[in-house]
Amino acid sequence: MHVEETFDDREFDDDLLADERKLPTEFLPDRSRTIIAENNSPDVGFRFSINPYRGCEHGCAYCYARPTHETLGLSAGLDFESKILVKHDAPALLRAELSKPSWQAEVISISGVTDCYQPAERRFRLTRGLLEVISEAHQPCGVITKNALVTRDLDVLASLAQRRLVHVFLSITTLDAELARTMEPRTSPPERKLAALRALSAAGVPVGVMVAPIVPGLTDHEVPAILQAAREAGASTAGYVLLRLPLSVVPVFQSWLAANYPDKQARVESLIRSTRGGHLYDSRFGARMRGGGNYAEQIAQNFRVFARKAGLDGRLPELDCTQFRPPRPASGQKTLFD
Repeated sequence: MHVEETFDDREFDDDLLADERKLPTEFLPDRSRTIIAENNSPDVGFRFSINPYRGCEHGCAYCYARPTHETLGLSAGLDFESKILVKHDAPALLRAELSKPSWQAEVISISGVTDCYQPAERRFRLTRGLLEVISEAHQPCGVITKNALVTRDLDVLASLAQRRLVHVFLSITTLDAELARTMEPRTSPPERKLAALRALSAAGVPVGVMVAPIVPGLTDHEVPAILQAAREAGASTAGYVLLRLPLSVVPVFQSWLAANYPDKQARVESLIRSTRGGHLYDSRFGARMRGGGNYAEQIAQNFRVFARKAGLDGRLPELDCTQFRPPRPASGQKTLFD
């Protein structure tokens, strides 16, 4: 076990350090023996994903992944953002799984649940290790993150991009630095996310923006500005997700809203309910990512119009699965046909 206070790329932010989070981060070993997870949800665009960390120190008040910590006997509140399970063997596990004769190359998403570039990655470098295995195997992958730390790995990402093996998405919820500071306190600030888009695009990496989540009554008015800023920073496509508040995320988000925007709480919750059939959440496939009702349709229409206006309504180039070759075993010994 290792305990360390860390603030990602805000470590030089004097205001943040003056109001340090009282609870330090605790890193715990994750003993998982597999790393590639298979997804059966029709709402997401990938079948396979990798998550090198469980829990996320970003501390986003809206994070839909918080309830996953409860399956470990931990809380969806402070435990989720302060007790981070680390899959130290992730790169070795990936090497072994990609080497199996049964693996047929399909795109793997890195960060299907928690963020692979959260602050823990500065220390453990597991995402870097995964990308190195992926590069060796010519395995196509997608990356989504809220953290500008992704630019640390520009060398590997650029190499993958040259071979049509990677897409990267930056998730941008708001351009309001103060709102971001309270709602997603240990992610990269908005200007750093846009800078990351510029750096990735300049390096030849196909990049997109996810406006996620859109919070009715709080951030939905920012959609046009986010899309335009992302386009100017080099994004080529865009998507969005409507705020999702499953199970124990509800009290976390409500507490945050009451503490930071009490004057807006009633309206925000009312608008959320209007997109969720009178409830704060609708878990049905086909509805949970987009919602329903008039207000949800207004958000969808607004997004479509401004994505088209910004030239972000297309798709990124298709990734190439034909180049895949199993990586060498961890022993370094060549196979018969190398």
